[in-house]
Amino acid sequence: MSGKLIIFSAPSGSGKTTVVRHLLSVNPKLAFSVSATTRAKRPNEVHGVDYYFLSEEEFRQRLANDEFLEHEEVYQGLFYGTLKSEVERIWKEGKTVIFDVDVVGGLNIKKYYGNQALAIFLRPPSVSALMDRLKGRETEVEHQLQERISKAETELGFEKEFDIVLINNILAHTLTEAESIVTYFLSI
Repeated sequence: MSGKLIIFSAPSGSGKTTVVRHLLSVNPKLAFSVSATTRAKRPNEVHGVDYYFLSEEEFRQRLANDEFLEHEEVYQGLFYGTLKSEVERIWKEGKTVIFDVDVVGGLNIKKYYGNQALAIFLRPPSVSALMDRLKGRETEVEHQLQERISKAETELGFEKEFDIVLINNILAHTLTEAESIVTYFLSI
């Protein structure tokens, strides 16, 4: 194993994708680890860029072939995972891997790589702020929204298991702090 990894995990709607995209735009040493998922592609998402969109059958076959570093059935029939080949691809490019993954996935990656990985938990300022963000997306029907909120409340209980907790209250401050954290980690 060689190289470093930076893991951003958070409940859905906390802003981890926004933070990771910002870091990628300002730091050429970083490369995004594209996750695989069985969920439907959203408008403007691109296969191989945002996610590897797989059928449930293909996802299960890759699991059977031990191709995943980590995976989880996040919701009933909805799988997410990180392909081992993604980490190797990025390291071969001489870059640091940056992840945008759910809380359980982030902890599994951290456990696998230990000190090579920096695990950052991005916390919303409050559960009500998180609910407002999720509702504002308008990407889920009501029962899906309630599942996400319930899961988020559970995930908030894992923040102490991460190396750093970063509160996403004012986005500009969060982005500046995330830049500083990443720059420091890459320098040691």
